[in-house]
Amino acid sequence: MAELNGKRLVLGVTGGIAAYKAADLARLLVKAGADVHVVLTASGAQFVTPVTFQALTGNPAWSDQWDARMPSNMAHIDLSRGADAIVVAPASADFLAKLAHGLADDLLSTLCLARTRAGLDGAGQDCPLIVAPAMNRQMWEHPATQRNKSQLLQDGVIVLGPASGEQACGETGMGRMLEAAELHDALVGVFQPKVLAGRRVLLTAGPTFEALDPVRGLTNPSSGKMGFALARAVRDAGAEVTLVCGPVAQPTPSGVARVDVLSAREMRDAVLRHVRETDIFIAVAAVADYRPEQTAAQKIKKAAQPLTLTLQPNPDILAEIAALPKPPFCVGFAAESENLDEYAQGKRSAKKLPLVVGNLLRHGLGGDENTIVMFDDEGRHPLGPAPKIEIARGIVAHIGQMLAGNGE
Repeated sequence: MAELNGKRLVLGVTGGIAAYKAADLARLLVKAGADVHVVLTASGAQFVTPVTFQALTGNPAWSDQWDARMPSNMAHIDLSRGADAIVVAPASADFLAKLAHGLADDLLSTLCLARTRAGLDGAGQDCPLIVAPAMNRQMWEHPATQRNKSQLLQDGVIVLGPASGEQACGETGMGRMLEAAELHDALVGVFQPKVLAGRRVLLTAGPTFEALDPVRGLTNPSSGKMGFALARAVRDAGAEVTLVCGPVAQPTPSGVARVDVLSAREMRDAVLRHVRETDIFIAVAAVADYRPEQTAAQKIKKAAQPLTLTLQPNPDILAEIAALPKPPFCVGFAAESENLDEYAQGKRSAKKLPLVVGNLLRHGLGGDENTIVMFDDEGRHPLGPAPKIEIARGIVAHIGQMLAGNGE
C-alpha cells in the first residue's frame, strides 16, 4: 500500500517506557515511504536517544527549540509547516495537559500549537494532530486527564487508545500505548477520504458455529479477514462502526465496537439489537444456512452405524433486515463456487439489495487477498486481485459514491 508514501510526518516522543515503541513506529513509517522527522521532549530523550531515531529515519532528531541546525532558528514553525500530520507517541499525561491548555514551553508543545502546512495555493491548512496516550492506569483514569482528553477531542485532536493490559509498574488496566503496527494502520486511516463521515455502520464477519453436541458442530473455514478489513476501512472513512462476528481470531481494529457471537441465531439477535441505530448494514459473515434440529446435551459417541442428522434452516439475517419498513442501506456478500454473476445477481434481486459483493471461493475464502465483483443497478464492477484491505477500501469508496448519487 502507498497511502503514506511521500507523506511528511512529525513523530513526537514524550517521556515514558512506551517510548521504545516509538522507535518501531518510526521504522514502520519509513518502510511505508514516509519522510519522518522526530521531535523528543527532554524526558523522552531519557528513554530513547536522538541517535536511535536519526539512524531509523535518516533525518536529524530534534529536541531543542533553539537548535542551530535549523537555519531560521524557528524549528517549531518550519517542522510543522511542511508536515502532513503530527503524531505524538507516546503522549504522557503531562503532555496531554499542555495541549489541552495551550501551553508551549518546549519544541514539541510549541510546534503542536503552531501546526499548519502550506496548501496548494500557498494558504495555510490545518495539520492533523494525533496523540497516542501512555501512562499508569490511575493517571489515565484521573478526572483531570479525562477532562483534558475531552478538551482535546473537542479541539479536533485525534486520540488513539490507550489499550488495556499489563503495565511497567506492575498494574493492569487502561493506559498502555497502542502497538506500533496499530498506530501505523490508524495513521494510514487518517489520510483516507471520509466518504462515510457521520454514518453508523453495522457489519457481520466470520463464520457461525451450529452446535451438534458440546464438542462438535457445523461451521465453515471463513477467517473473518474480509469483514475485519471492511470494519477498518469503514472506520477510516469516518463512520461509527459496530462489528458482530462469529468465532474468529482476528484482532479488533482500534475504535471498532465488537460483539462476539457463536451461532446464526445469536448473530441475528445481535444485529437486531443494533440495527435501529444503523445507516448502513454490511453482511459479510458466512452464516450457516442450516443447523441441527436437536443439540445433544452430551457428547455423541462414535458407533459403527451411520449417523443421520436432521437439519433445519437458519434465519436469513440479511433478508430480514432488508425487508424492514425503513431498512438501512444493505450490502450483501455472495461467495460462490460457480456461476458468480448469475447467483450474485439473483441474490441481489431476491432480497432487493442495492449492492451485492460477489467472489468465487477459490479467490478469497480464508486468504489474505481477494478478487471481487460488485453488482448494482449500473451493472458489474470488478476489483482485484489485491490485499483484502485494498479491496475493502474499494468497496467503501463505491458505497460512498452510491450514497452520494442517491442524495443520502
